[in-house]
This record gives sequence, structure tokens and C-alpha cells, in this order.
Amino acid sequence: MKVLITGSKGMLGQDLCPTLMDEGYEVVETDIDNLDITDFDMVDKVLSKEKPDIVVHCAAFTNVDKAEEDKKTAELINSKGTENIAKACAKNDIELLYISTDYVFDGAKTTPYIPNDKPNPINNYGLTKYLGEVAIKKHCSKYYIVRTSWLYGHHGKNFVETMITLAKNSELKVVDDQTGCPTWTIELCNGIIEILNNKNYGTFHVCGSGQTSWYGFAKEIFKQMKLEVNLKPCTTADFPRPAKRPKYSVMENNKICRDWKKALKDYLNLRLEE
Repeated sequence: MKVLITGSKGMLGQDLCPTLMDEGYEVVETDIDNLDITDFDMVDKVLSKEKPDIVVHCAAFTNVDKAEEDKKTAELINSKGTENIAKACAKNDIELLYISTDYVFDGAKTTPYIPNDKPNPINNYGLTKYLGEVAIKKHCSKYYIVRTSWLYGHHGKNFVETMITLAKNSELKVVDDQTGCPTWTIELCNGIIEILNNKNYGTFHVCGSGQTSWYGFAKEIFKQMKLEVNLKPCTTADFPRPAKRPKYSVMENNKICRDWKKALKDYLNLRLEE
């Protein structure tokens, strides 16, 4: 089975490519240097030449606050770029797996979101990713939409590494009124493989099991690392950002991923071995 990855040099892509190879997939790695997803002709040419069975579309504009400030670029990459991928996959009869986000939801629920819940993004990042979902449903019949959340991994800037860096501060305040599901990239990779193996098209939530706030996430990081940090909870209002965040973006994952605390433990142990 031949899989083409977009965004192969990103945090998820750098873990997904070797994980798929270990499972016996033939992997074609693409990133901005050899595949500009905003150029349909280039996308069509590459897919026609490589003829993959599946495209896993990881490439995205992922900076939530910058997506609010530079809406045009976020839309070009996340919405138009995804539409280009969808059109080319449909034209070449290729399956498409798209990495989406919990930020397609508004956070108004108090129980975990299920895949059929109606999206209602409250920031531009969430909107552009949702428009990507819409484009895929419009153009493709063989697709998997995989929503994930609060992603961290060994190959990119993420919350876990930021907290470890800031642990030296005399006092550290972290938001305690946003709740979600921390997800290790390796857990997401394993979930993607399970979905591809099952061959059931549709929309899926692949995120860490359980839930916590950013403050709770930070507290668990320091607890597992045995770091004494003067950690204080604060509110979203105390820490204003350009983009609004949903207060509650917990997703029901049907236990496709492990408890987020167990995954974090493995991540931190692996980090110490490196």
C-alpha cells in the first residue's frame, strides 16, 4: 500500500512517516519544498505521477493566533490547499485522510463532542480547517476526516516542551478554564493506522482519552517529571490572545487512544532517553 504524506516535515509528519513504514506501507514524503498544496496543477501532477493508494493530508497553517492575524494565508493553506488535495484525489481515485481539529467546535457543550455534532468554529483557524472538511465531503467519496486536539510530539514546538522550558520561572500561570484532550503524536499515528486498516470511511475523533485543562495538563507534566514549580491557575481573560479558544473541546474517541496521562508518561520517558 502506497501512502503519500503532505507536511512530512511537520511535528506529526515526522512521526507518521516512520510509523507507517514500520507497518509495511510504502511512504512518499512531501512538504513545501516539493509539493505546494496551494497550486492545484502541481498537486495534480505529483499525485498523477506517484499514484498513491492513500494521501494523508497533514500540511496545514497551525498557528492559531497567527491565523487570526493573517486570515488570507490561513485560508489559502487550510481551505484552498485542502480543496486542491481533495479535487486531485477525486480525479485520480485516491483515498484521502485529512487531519482536522477540535477547534471546529465552539465549546458550548458540556459533554464530549461526537463526530456527528455540528461544527461551529469561533476562530479563523477552526473555520479554515472546517472549510477543508467541507471541501473534502464535496469532492471525495473515499475519505477519512480525523479530528485531533492539543497535539504534542518530539519534533515540534508544543505545550509540553514550553512548560518544561518555563518551569524555571519564579511563578507560572496557566489557563484553567479551557478543557480538552491532550494527544501525543504517536497515539494519533496509531489511531490513523487503525482507521486505515478498518477501511470505514467517515469522520473520526482521535485524541487522548480523558480530559483536563491546560493548568491540569501542566500540573501533570511537572508531577511526572518531579519538578517543583510555583504553578498558579488563571482564566482565559487573564491571558488574552488574538484568537478565541473554545472553553470545552473534549471529544469522544471511542477509546481509540489511551488515557492521556499514560501517553504523557511514555512521551516523557522517551524524551529522557534521547
